[in-house]
Amino acid sequence: MPSRPASARRSGKPGRAHPPRGHVLITGGGGYIGSILTELLLTRGYAVTILDRWFFGDTVADLRADSRLRLVREDVRSCRKQHFLGVDAVFDLAALSNDPAGELDPEKTIAINYQGRARVCRLARAAGVRRYILASSCSIYGFQDDVVDETSPINPLTTYARANGLAEEAALKLAGARFTVTALRQATVYGLSRRMRFDLAINGMTLSVFKQGAVKILRDGTQWRPMVHVRDTSRAFIAVLEADPGVVNGEIFNVGSDDQNLQILPLARRVSAAVGVPFREDWYGDPDHRSYQVSFKKFAQRLGYRTEHTPEDGAREIFQALTTGETTDGPTTRTVDWYKNLAHWHGVLKEIVLRDAVL
Repeated sequence: MPSRPASARRSGKPGRAHPPRGHVLITGGGGYIGSILTELLLTRGYAVTILDRWFFGDTVADLRADSRLRLVREDVRSCRKQHFLGVDAVFDLAALSNDPAGELDPEKTIAINYQGRARVCRLARAAGVRRYILASSCSIYGFQDDVVDETSPINPLTTYARANGLAEEAALKLAGARFTVTALRQATVYGLSRRMRFDLAINGMTLSVFKQGAVKILRDGTQWRPMVHVRDTSRAFIAVLEADPGVVNGEIFNVGSDDQNLQILPLARRVSAAVGVPFREDWYGDPDHRSYQVSFKKFAQRLGYRTEHTPEDGAREIFQALTTGETTDGPTTRTVDWYKNLAHWHGVLKEIVLRDAVL
């Protein structure tokens, strides 16, 4: 498993004596976004329970010293009401993440990303949880000619995007006076994390510059994508958590910034420039049919939210961590490949394990 970079290890202090300001349960809290979100919540004084399958290893080992952190190994398809008792808010991040991963097994993607999260929302409400925040994605917009906002028709082109749309619909139906529900459609995330991912645009570009001196670019480079730093999208969840329920209940918000709606080829040039490497392209894949520009004005106006990080910041922190060896390109850093490995070894072990032993 890749080492966790020092810049992603900013917490981990022993728990404080005073009571926490609230209890947040994060499904998928050991993941790329969840592990950073956990850190930020602990820093702000919250107690945190992570409910996760831990597919990618112990990604929050450096936070374990905090007595307010509790780890649960469980699946959103089988968790129970008792897991949500005494919880004030649920951040529902558990999912087979990204469009390619969603196509590995579309049936399981729907079962986890839609039905599993709808189930979590129902259980949370039944257990008396007051807030539920769903991690959705701007990929739900698919291909769009015009700039889209939260009122625009969605156009999901993949199973992952379709599951997000169904999960939003199921969750928002449960919103009420005693149960605040919000869906956050996140831009494409980038930046350094404990559970590092190099299958995301800016992260993958930075890795390819570091390893090969050329930027890997998904054809044809004209497609538009909104981008947001992992710490900025984590801050968005906390902003909703701490907002007046009347401002966020039953609402969908796009999370990102208007100035980070970017075309892929110019973005690749910016990544190279940020890390001081002469630009050289390395094209791959078929032309990407997902292209969309997104308005983030609603979230900014309702909650006063602003992003703090740029693509250059993300590229530089990742490049620096790779240079120092604080993070590495390992088998868990590409989600699709790791899921394939897990499925392969599951099949192998089923054939050779006898009475719970290999040897």
